Amino acid sequence: MALFAATLLSAALAGALVGIVLERMAFRRIRNNNSPVIYYFISSITMGILMENIVTIFASSTFYSYPRFFELTVVNIAHVNIALTDLLMLVFSSVALMILLWVLYRTRIGLAIRALSFDVNTANLMGMDSNRVVMATFIAAGILGGIAGVFLGINYTLYPQMGQLIVKGFIASVIGGLGSITGAMIGAVLLGVLEVTLIGAVGAGLAPVFVFIVMLVFLLVRPRGISGVIVQEKA
Repeated sequence: MALFAATLLSAALAGALVGIVLERMAFRRIRNNNSPVIYYFISSITMGILMENIVTIFASSTFYSYPRFFELTVVNIAHVNIALTDLLMLVFSSVALMILLWVLYRTRIGLAIRALSFDVNTANLMGMDSNRVVMATFIAAGILGGIAGVFLGINYTLYPQMGQLIVKGFIASVIGGLGSITGAMIGAVLLGVLEVTLIGAVGAGLAPVFVFIVMLVFLLVRPRGISGVIVQEKA
């Protein structure tokens, strides 16, 4: 258990450090120049490819695995066998979600994050230090990403291309509603159920194709997602 806790802490700190570097190198200048939103998207893809190749150079494309953290690997609950790592992922993600919601809706930094996401110019006019708020957001995202990476590595293996799984997170956000935490959670559950159902129906090879089709349907029919709302602004 001590080794597992140390691994989680190290991954969280490493994720926070990566978040700081990415914000300063890839996004701050774009934000300060009031560049179009598409620039953020391009910069994100570029940095993702860059980091993936840097890791490949130093660690090669070899598959790695974590040491065995727990003696017990399966938990029996109500005569149902559940992998311990899956149970831990559920617990950690639930706790992280509650903490995130509390920070966003019960703290000053959460209020600042929501204000900045709604209208950057107005937030700056009110005296908000947008650079500090955005940096805090990147640090939080890095911490959560590092912890998620540990669980992914335990369940699967460690390899440079494992970051491509973030595409599923993006699809879940589109289905649930971009900008909505609860919507992303709902979208993730629905996406998981959909994938399992499709794998059983059409096989693992064709399942991703149908998942992307579902995402395209949502973008065409309901682009704001399940939990998204239409916001009207006064001229």
